[in-house]
Amino acid sequence: MTQTEKPVRRTRKAEQRAETMEQIFDAAEELFSKHGLHGVTLKDVAQRVGVHHTLLNYYFADKKALFDAVFARRAVVTSERRMRALDDYEAAAGGKPTVEGALHAFLDTDLATYIEGGEGWRNYAKLGAQVANTPEWGASLMDEHFDPVVLRLIELLKKALPDCAEQDIFWGYHFVTGALMLTLARTGRIDKLSGGLCRSDDFDAVRQRMASFMAAGFHSICA
Repeated sequence: MTQTEKPVRRTRKAEQRAETMEQIFDAAEELFSKHGLHGVTLKDVAQRVGVHHTLLNYYFADKKALFDAVFARRAVVTSERRMRALDDYEAAAGGKPTVEGALHAFLDTDLATYIEGGEGWRNYAKLGAQVANTPEWGASLMDEHFDPVVLRLIELLKKALPDCAEQDIFWGYHFVTGALMLTLARTGRIDKLSGGLCRSDDFDAVRQRMASFMAAGFHSICA
């Protein structure tokens, strides 16, 4: 073997490892989104990918370590996209943001990611809804990955509502994120209640309405 062949072999091995890791993350993400952290084993994930479970034991200390890695993979993407959208919006608003404008930047950017990203991103959305509603260990993940972008939104809302009590702005965000998480969970409940008129997986319909609806709520409680 020549010296020039060694780097090529190492590169191919690294590419194969990266591809296998992506398959593991995708499979784990889908299973966790359906069955939760406690409803999935490392063996389940390995079986879905078609590898021996010892491979997962080699890379991950336990199931929670895999779950955290799966969650972090897309969390950084959506957080960065929303942060950039909020920065761009504030610049475009000339330092005079509106409630609805800030909410559009925050919500529409996130919903667009799930609309355009395919089923993998929608599985992550369901996973995020689970994490957000699991105080025992989910709250720390949300704190770690999303506090900066949430506080950036709060900063813009304070500028848009300078006379609003600070606690009302935080309550308003609380209501916004609750509605968003219910949407991302895709429970199917609105489908049944509306007799099929509305669909829980119709993120585009949500994107057309949520920011305006929530903006009215902010103005109401801040009046």
